[in-house]
Amino acid sequence: MKELRLKTTADGSSTIYNEEIDENYHSIHGALQESMHVFIDKGLLYSLNKTLKNENLKILEIGWGTGLNCALSFFNSTDSNIKIEYHGIEPFPVANNLIAKLNFSFNNSDQEFFEALHQLSWNKNHFINSSFSLTKHESTFENFNSLEQFDLIYFDAFAPRKQPELWLKNIFEKIYGLLRADGSLVTYCAKGQVRRDLETVGFSVERLDGPPGKREMIRATKNI
Repeated sequence: MKELRLKTTADGSSTIYNEEIDENYHSIHGALQESMHVFIDKGLLYSLNKTLKNENLKILEIGWGTGLNCALSFFNSTDSNIKIEYHGIEPFPVANNLIAKLNFSFNNSDQEFFEALHQLSWNKNHFINSSFSLTKHESTFENFNSLEQFDLIYFDAFAPRKQPELWLKNIFEKIYGLLRADGSLVTYCAKGQVRRDLETVGFSVERLDGPPGKREMIRATKNI
């Protein structure tokens, strides 16, 4: 694999550039802003509002990458009284020495927590505290199997032009099967073909305002 290197995005936060596929892990218009808008505001907080207190919320992230979405999910759910079971899929884990150089403007304790997530072993369930557990799966999504169903899926694969194999209808069919009824998928991509394929496999698709640099994003919900 070619070199991974850091880049600074428009909001001052970091992303990683993958030379092999000529693609960034986050939006160059603002890595932190993109994650907060797409996955936290339109995904996590939306789902928490639909979840009863003392119930579990199961999240699956396709494209764990830097772990930013996971850390932000933890930080933004601590007062919810809802237990979160978080699963992240990543076939090519980023080296910890590169993770330590990322800048997401965390305070010292949050930065320590963020880096500690990457020290946790793969393919094992870890209880972060009484309300948040994490399992990191070192796997491709194609090879990922689960008997569980999820309430929320963060679909954070590389863009369709860079990773087309993850934007096919059969992938969306698998995702549909992994979601509970009324569960949702959120993604930064709003391409017309993606919307149509999601609708074809049974999703109700919403086009929402996108993060900085993108006009729209998608939230797709499994019909009851």
